[in-house]
Amino acid sequence: MAILLHPTINDGIKQGAEGFSGGTLVCRCADNPVKVTVGSNVMHNHACGCTKCWKPEGAVFSVVGVVPRDKVRVTENGNKLAIVDPAMTIQRHACKACGVHMYGRIENESHAFHGLDFIHAELFEEAGSAAPGFAAFVSSIIESGFAPEGMSKVRAQIESIGLQPYDCLNPTLMDVLATHAYKQAHAN
Repeated sequence: MAILLHPTINDGIKQGAEGFSGGTLVCRCADNPVKVTVGSNVMHNHACGCTKCWKPEGAVFSVVGVVPRDKVRVTENGNKLAIVDPAMTIQRHACKACGVHMYGRIENESHAFHGLDFIHAELFEEAGSAAPGFAAFVSSIIESGFAPEGMSKVRAQIESIGLQPYDCLNPTLMDVLATHAYKQAHAN
């Protein structure tokens, strides 16, 4: 039996539309939903097994990517948003009513990913955003209660839908982080 990785990837990866340039993210509230306008396609979209990202009910992974911070604007019912955990590097802004994370923002200007906001493209009203390209923090699902002995099955299922599983970020993003760390250490 297949594991519910995430509703948008469980049956395979659906490729995005060429030229997709953003749209409106909508929380799951039936009345007065929070709406966030995003003026960009998603970059580095991936399945994420960390314990902090919002996941749909029953899913083992979230699907999250980044967009330029200056392309994200709360357009409706922003008064319903609250930061989930102010102590975290990524300040996840979630709807207080339905719990959906609308965007995550890094305020630390010295962080390698400052200037990028994290979003869940499945919340777009419009179809066509970039498809996930890898799976990150796969082993972290154990921290959420997933049985360690089932991990080989999870990795095999991830690979069967065309994603490469990593227990950190993919090599490109790890290179960005390492380059940033080097530059910070040798700035003088």
